[in-house]
Amino acid sequence: MTKPSSLLSPDLIAMVDGGVSAIVSSCDAALRPSIMRAVGSAITPDGQSISVYLSRRQSRQLLQDVAANGHIAVVFSQPNSHRTLQVKAISARTRSAVPADQPVLQRYLLAMQAEESRVGFDPAFTRAMLAYQLDDLVVIGFEPTQAFDQTPGPKAGAALPGLASGSEA
Repeated sequence: MTKPSSLLSPDLIAMVDGGVSAIVSSCDAALRPSIMRAVGSAITPDGQSISVYLSRRQSRQLLQDVAANGHIAVVFSQPNSHRTLQVKAISARTRSAVPADQPVLQRYLLAMQAEESRVGFDPAFTRAMLAYQLDDLVVIGFEPTQAFDQTPGPKAGAALPGLASGSEA
């Protein structure tokens, strides 16, 4: 059986892997949104799977919504250029963070510090913004089923080719 091609181009996978800002959202049954900044993210080299790290204490409603319906949308945005990608999925799952997640979180922090410094923020600001306690973190893993260009400009909101025309998240 042939493995499906990635919804994301190598360039977009590299952008997400580069430690860009990640904002995670979902909604409840009445379509009321829930949203939170991730303190870390990771993407597999083939772009097939993404993980985002959230504070359990700060993300209660979002985590309840994901647990109830599996729907998730994540916006990845490069602070320096405002280049932005939105991915969606309908079968997200959660797990508690473990010590083995520390290298991923450290890599994300260092990459975000570099990104944020390009727009004038001190590394101390980024460390404070992304501070966490490991035993408070929840990891949401998912396989994107839709992707959209959300970079400000004439293509904002355009679905990316491939699976993007699939079911909505």
